[in-house]
Amino acid sequence: MRLRRALDCGYNAPQYRQGARNRHYMTDNILAPASCARRPWDARLARWLVRPLAASRVTPNHLTTVRLAVGLAGAVAFTRGTYAWCNIAALLVILSNFLDHTDGELARLSGKTSRVGHVYDLASDAAVTILLFVSMGVGVGTSSDNPLGVPPPVLGAVAGAAIALIFYLRMRVEDMAGKVATRQAALGGFETEDVLYLLPVVTLCNGIMPFLIAASIGAPLFAVWVIIDYRRVRQLKPMAAGPSGTGLV
Repeated sequence: MRLRRALDCGYNAPQYRQGARNRHYMTDNILAPASCARRPWDARLARWLVRPLAASRVTPNHLTTVRLAVGLAGAVAFTRGTYAWCNIAALLVILSNFLDHTDGELARLSGKTSRVGHVYDLASDAAVTILLFVSMGVGVGTSSDNPLGVPPPVLGAVAGAAIALIFYLRMRVEDMAGKVATRQAALGGFETEDVLYLLPVVTLCNGIMPFLIAASIGAPLFAVWVIIDYRRVRQLKPMAAGPSGTGLV
């Protein structure tokens, strides 16, 4: 029953069995939560939508490509800088953000998982997010008040570079300590990254410039926190291997 519950919640069966055999590595509560309700609502919706594709020829990489194309279209739309185009861009970005969950859900349902697909997914995430902020800066240009006195494209590049570093370090932490180590804070079925779902509100209120300034300050600060966490995980990894380097038993 616990294994069935783990599979229903989207967890990989071999990892769950390994966790059950080795309680020093990871607890059952992490690998098989008591209820799927703790999972983000968009991930649950994405899982329901892609379930019919599990037995088809559609692969997770196909869905990643669709997500990437929609996200890039949103970034291009932001470069136009007009009120109408910015609102269209915001809708494309939140659609891309939602589609980002579909490839992983399809991979878990169909068993079509691969290291290449995982890296492709992370690279797509980074590319869309970085270009999003840079294109915002290009679209705003010099038409908005900027209390920092820094060109908006530079602000976008700063935010984008910080986010690129965050993506890279999170990938490295995941390689060293598993996906659980990079789990985001969640509240009411929403994760930290779900703040992008509020982007249409920003564009409707003509708040792109304040949003860009906040991102250029907040993203580097968050990157500092991720660097600290990365260093902590690196220091803990040799300890987890044990004195003989063969791992805990």
